Amino acid sequence: MKAFILAAGLGTRLGELSKEIPKALITINGKELLGILITHLKDQGFNEFLVNVHHHGQMVIDYLNENNNFGVQIHISDERDELLDTGGAIIKTRDFFIGNEPILIHNVDIISEVDYAELLNYHLNNHSLVSLCVRKRNSDRALIFNDYMELKGWMNKKTNEYKWVGSPLTNYSSFAFSGIYLVNPEFINKIKLTGKFSIIDAWLSIAGSNIIKAYLDNSENWFDLGTMEKIKLAESYLKNRIF
Repeated sequence: MKAFILAAGLGTRLGELSKEIPKALITINGKELLGILITHLKDQGFNEFLVNVHHHGQMVIDYLNENNNFGVQIHISDERDELLDTGGAIIKTRDFFIGNEPILIHNVDIISEVDYAELLNYHLNNHSLVSLCVRKRNSDRALIFNDYMELKGWMNKKTNEYKWVGSPLTNYSSFAFSGIYLVNPEFINKIKLTGKFSIIDAWLSIAGSNIIKAYLDNSENWFDLGTMEKIKLAESYLKNRIF
């Protein structure tokens, strides 16, 4: 299976830590985030990867070369001239989406206990175009779903901003996105937005005529490594685990 690792972000929430190195190469217990994730996904059966780069992009490329690409096939999407956000990054890599199998898209700074085999089964059984990993956790921003766990909108709780797929709902469930999702290859051809844009806007633009569903991850541990506090928590979690 294929996996696209989104690793081009600036890591601004990490302050000085990410000034001299890219977010993907920040270490947890002496191991780089990118290496941790590739190794974990490799163990789950993924054998072809795409990694996008921007901030200190050559350092990421050199790191992969020095580690012999961790024994898997790795392609690079070079965004050093322009950071394209989570949606534009997808459009730039159209050739990677050629094929028949679903493709995993995973933020580099996420460590989770998602069962990828279970996610794939859920995706296939629901005939989904996109399956979004979500969690019940506190977040200012959330995705909105109907009773069938179909994507129907997005909200910013702090600013009271809403974006809807069709008419606003009065009864709905809201969950925080986990930075992990699975797509069918034809997903990329459904996106009509261009340039630099958020992938959330792309989901909302096509959800009215395509099946985009929530996969609720109830596992105990999930880490968004955007702050030093969260990195410390992840270090404790990974200390006695093979990951």
